[in-house]
Amino acid sequence: MDRRLLLAIGLMLIVAVLPSILWPPERPSPDAAARAGQDSAAPRETPQVALAPETVFVAPEADQARPTAVPTDSVPLRIVDVESDLYRYEFSSRGARLTGAALRAYRSFAPGDSGTAQVIPDDSDFLAYKVIVGSDTVALADWTFEPDRETVAVPAEGEATLNWSGRRGNLVVRLAYVFRPGTYMFDVRGEVEGVDAAVISVGLGPRLRSVDADTGLDIQAYGVVTKSRSTERLNFSSLDPDERRELTGPFEWVAIKSKYFVAAVFADAEGQPRFGGVVAVGRPRTGRLATEAGTVASLPAPGGRFSHSVWVGPQESTRLKRVGRGFDDVNPYGWFLRPVIRPFVNYLIMPVLLWMHQSLNLAYGWVLILFGIMVRLVLWPLNQKAMRASTAMQAIQPEVKALQERHKQDPAKLQQEMMKLYKLHGVNPLGGCLPMLIPMPVLFALFFVFANTIEFRGVEFLWLPDLSRADPLYIIPILMGASMYAVTKLGQRGVPPNPQAKMMTYIMPPLFTLLFLKFSAGLNLYYAVSNLASIPQQWMISNERIARLGPGGGKGGGGPKDA
Repeated sequence: MDRRLLLAIGLMLIVAVLPSILWPPERPSPDAAARAGQDSAAPRETPQVALAPETVFVAPEADQARPTAVPTDSVPLRIVDVESDLYRYEFSSRGARLTGAALRAYRSFAPGDSGTAQVIPDDSDFLAYKVIVGSDTVALADWTFEPDRETVAVPAEGEATLNWSGRRGNLVVRLAYVFRPGTYMFDVRGEVEGVDAAVISVGLGPRLRSVDADTGLDIQAYGVVTKSRSTERLNFSSLDPDERRELTGPFEWVAIKSKYFVAAVFADAEGQPRFGGVVAVGRPRTGRLATEAGTVASLPAPGGRFSHSVWVGPQESTRLKRVGRGFDDVNPYGWFLRPVIRPFVNYLIMPVLLWMHQSLNLAYGWVLILFGIMVRLVLWPLNQKAMRASTAMQAIQPEVKALQERHKQDPAKLQQEMMKLYKLHGVNPLGGCLPMLIPMPVLFALFFVFANTIEFRGVEFLWLPDLSRADPLYIIPILMGASMYAVTKLGQRGVPPNPQAKMMTYIMPPLFTLLFLKFSAGLNLYYAVSNLASIPQQWMISNERIARLGPGGGKGGGGPKDA
């Protein structure tokens, strides 16, 4: 039973992972990678996603004599810096848009890039607003807004506000951005004068800027995530060029994400208007890989007033949980295993790893080593029971074979007699399975944790430059494979010769080593330590087995040895 279970687990891993190794996703062309990682200094024109026919408001005749705005191209562009201990946001007077977000705590690892991670690309239309009244739409992205200050310093306590005002004809728009310390979130308050009811569309696209070493994997994670009753993700790679996908709300929040970073807009608290819908339009792709999508979210503005909040920052689990509203699920990973994986990640693995790192002041590498040992110690009693159940099953194998021979023509009778035999000897035929299954959710969960969790991004340990990426020297995966072989070999000590078991002993460790070669170094480190920590227990149980069954495991039907 144990061997069949291990084989099944191995086959599951092969089916889940081997295709991505044999047929990896196509890498973006150099032009696409450069566009995602290092944007051109000159912003390119960004196509607009219109929710209604594009028109302009025409002032009534009585208002024609009122002063009009100065043409946009004659007004110099102004950039307002908002400085915090966490970030430096840059806002442009052209549309009052967010045009830059440098996150001080994170470095850029993109090829040819260095310094602070800058996650908003030059061609972004993030926070590009449109005002929609009936069939009329006014895009504010090319308006010139006047800020009330040149720079904003977010205080250690309290808040700071950046006010904007823009005017064309008889239409006046005012915006206020409110910043608070210790968070990547800020509030937006807007007012469109003279409008009884409107819809505001908020630009979110076309993507975030790639600041990671593997630009291809980063782009592969690009997508838009929405939250209504649950979180749903639409990968950009699923969109064909110019394909329009409409997502129907209401949504509490809407976000675009890369592998480690996220930019999101939040509707106000309970009872306030929510985002009514999201439109995503695919942009040019390379091979099968879409690199971006024009994305807008719509928000009701009764009385011409609207408000929402904005987050531009890392997918850092503790901060995302602090925001609430299910924002920590902005990266809904786990494939079909998500219902099992998420509880392990949210309530066991990440809290324990973060507590050990912060409270014990340990580097994450040592945290993983201690965590691997700790898991084995916690499971020691269950593993002990499982291994002894396996030994007990081996002890009664001669009687099992005799029953199978005696009742081979009567399966129902055979099953009945087998149950009596198990009861007589106090043997549970499934007793060795459950303890083997318990560590697997932890292993699968760690696979997704290291693939998606920013806490391990760029973390060095010993010779490893980054725990979230593969070991460049392949030392850790080879150690993992060797430790797996040692555990499997010890598991066969004192067991009757079995061709199937022998095959697994020599095939599974190399196969797992091959599968894990490109996995994160942190995952390999945990698995290797977990295997090594189980060796003493395997040795003790194999000694018990030899003492009870003899060196050959009771080979030849001799039964258990006398105590």
